[in-house]
Amino acid sequence: MMSVKKYTFNVSNMKCGGCVSSVQTALNELDGTEVIDISLEENKAVVQSEKSVQDIVNVLTAIGFPASEE
Repeated sequence: MMSVKKYTFNVSNMKCGGCVSSVQTALNELDGTEVIDISLEENKAVVQSEKSVQDIVNVLTAIGFPASEE
């Protein structure tokens, strides 16, 4: 079993509540991933996940929100 880690990502292109919702939905659909917080003001997403950083970045990038781990 993989360990759960907490990550903070800088997320590009979030401009409104709909963007935040899209990011949250995509992250919640990743098995073993829980969204802790998404900040539109700071363009950050904090998640707890069993997935790798790259898996999470790939999902966000695929939906138009390029991300990098902080």
